[in-house]
Amino acid sequence: MREMRKFPEGFVWGTATASYQVEGAAREGGRGRSIWDTFSHTPGKVAEGHTGDVACDHYHRYQDDVRLMKELGISSYRFSIAWPRVMPEKGRVWVKGLDFYKRLATALLEHGIRPAATMYHWDLPQWMEDEGGWNSRETVSRFLEYSEILFRELGDLVPMWITHNEPWCASILGYGIGVHAPGLKDWRRAYRAAHHLLLSHGQAVRLYRELGLPGEIGITLNLTPVYAATPNPEDLAAADRQDMFQNRWFLDPVLRGEYPEELLHRVDQVVGGFDAVKPGDLDVIATPIDFLGVNYYTRAVVADDPSEPLLSVRHVPGEGPRTEMDWEVYPDGLYDLLSRLRRDYGDIPIYITENGAAFDDRVQDGGVHDADRVAYLAGHFAAAHRFLEEGGNLRGYYVWSLMDNFEWAFGYTKRFGIVYVDYDTLARIPKDSYFWYQRVIREGGLVPAEPAETAR
Repeated sequence: MREMRKFPEGFVWGTATASYQVEGAAREGGRGRSIWDTFSHTPGKVAEGHTGDVACDHYHRYQDDVRLMKELGISSYRFSIAWPRVMPEKGRVWVKGLDFYKRLATALLEHGIRPAATMYHWDLPQWMEDEGGWNSRETVSRFLEYSEILFRELGDLVPMWITHNEPWCASILGYGIGVHAPGLKDWRRAYRAAHHLLLSHGQAVRLYRELGLPGEIGITLNLTPVYAATPNPEDLAAADRQDMFQNRWFLDPVLRGEYPEELLHRVDQVVGGFDAVKPGDLDVIATPIDFLGVNYYTRAVVADDPSEPLLSVRHVPGEGPRTEMDWEVYPDGLYDLLSRLRRDYGDIPIYITENGAAFDDRVQDGGVHDADRVAYLAGHFAAAHRFLEEGGNLRGYYVWSLMDNFEWAFGYTKRFGIVYVDYDTLARIPKDSYFWYQRVIREGGLVPAEPAETAR
C-alpha cells in the first residue's frame, strides 16, 4: 500500500466564494446596483430567471458559515468584496459599506482562518458601466480609488489580496461573447476591457507597495492547458493560437510586460485596431506580484479551422468523463499547467485559487453523497502533489466552492459546493466531499477517495 502523499507543513488549505454569488442583501447596507444585478434581471440572460438578490444570504448568515469553515479545518477563506457596496453611486463613496467585510474578516481571524480578499469578482457598479465600464480608461482610475479605500480600511485585517478574478471572463465573456454581464458582443471593446483590467491590477499593486502594507498581493487568472487534437502541424499551430488567446494574453503582460505579438496582429486585423495601450502601461501591468492565483477546471483540445474568424480554431471534446458543466475531468491538465508555468515564467509562488466541479447533487437520507466530487478533488490534489514532489512552488489550494451558489448565467442550476444549500430554506448541509476534505486537512495528505463518514 502506497504511503500517504503528504503536503508540506504550512500548506494553505482553503475554500472560496464570490460576493454576488453568495451574499444576497442586494439592497441593504447602502449597496448600489452592479452589472450583474442588471444582467440577471434582464429576461433571458440567466437560467430560469434566477438572480443574486438573496443568493445564499451569506451577508446575514456569515457567522454560521464561518463556523462551518472552522469545523472543516481550513486555514484560509477566499471571498470577494462587492464594489457597489463601496461606490454605490457616482460621486458617492460609502466606506460603511465595508462594515460587513470587517465583521467577516474579524470572525475569520478569531477562528484562526486567514482572510484572502478578491477586490474585483465581476460586480462592477452599474453607474460605471453606464459611463463606459471597463471599455473606458476612467474605470482604471476609479479602481485605484477603490483600491486605496480597501487597503486603508481593511489592510490591518486582510493579509492576502487578489486584485482581479479571471479578467479573461470579465472581458471576453462580458464584452466579447456576451454571456456574462454586461452582455456585450463587441470584440474591440472586449480587448480594450482586458487591457484596462490588467492596467488597474498593476496600479493597485503599485499602490499596495507604496502604502507599505505587510501582506501579499497578486492576481487570479483562469488558465486552461491546450492540447492539439492531432500531431498534425496545423492542429499544433491551432493549439498555440488558442493558448495565446486563453492564457498568454494575460500571463505575458503580467509576468513579462508584453502581449503575444501574433495575437496582437490578429486582434488588430479582426477588430480593426487595438488602441488601448499607452506608453508605460505594460511596465505598470508587470509590477512584480507576490503570487499568481490559478483557477483550473478543465483542459481544451483544439483543431485547426480556417472558417473561424479570430483564431481559426475548433474545439474538440476530450475523452474523459464530464461534469454537469459539460467540462471534461482531466486532473493531468493541472499538473501540466503548473509545470508549464514554472518552465515558462520561473519559480513564482502559486496558489490554486479555484478548483472544483458541479454535479447533480441530491439530499438522500439527510446527507449528500457526492462521490464524483470526492474523486474529482482527489485526482486534482494528486496532480498538485506531483508538482510539489518535483519542487514546484505551490503554496496553497482553495476548493471551489464552500457552498452551492449563484453560478452566473446558469443561476442556481449548477452546484459546485462542498456544502449543499437548500434554496427554499437556505439550510446548509455538508456533503460527503466536505467530510472527506476535512480528513485531508486534518491528516495533511491524501486519504482514500471514498465518501467520508457523514457524522461529525
